[in-house]
Amino acid sequence: MARALADDDLDRAIALGLLDPDFDAACVCAACAPACAQRSRHARQARLRALAARERYRARDRRLQRRAEERTAQRAAASVRTAAETSADDTAADAATASTEPPNLPAAETAPRPALPSAAAAALARAKAKAAQRGTP
Repeated sequence: MARALADDDLDRAIALGLLDPDFDAACVCAACAPACAQRSRHARQARLRALAARERYRARDRRLQRRAEERTAQRAAASVRTAAETSADDTAADAATASTEPPNLPAAETAPRPALPSAAAAALARAKAKAAQRGTP
């Protein structure tokens, strides 16, 4: 195992028992120096941390995918619900309008909607007045 780690052959080191639960017993051999055993332990810990990080990353991806699917389902349900409410409101409004107003109103009788909200119109008027003052010496 020490030679596999020295050669940076993690696959072979794993096959030789780097990640086995009884690693501490398998790691110690008569020919190994304490420094060699320590390097093996460090390599094992690094590999376990990397595997744990990979699992956390995969769990995060699964969680994000699940949340995205839930949001999509909620949006679809909301749009269906909104469409149903809108059609019900339109039907109710049509029934109320039919009983209270004449069917064809001339364009002059309908109230025109302003192009800008009142606050925006006021800001535009102030800007025009300020520009006009600058233009005249």
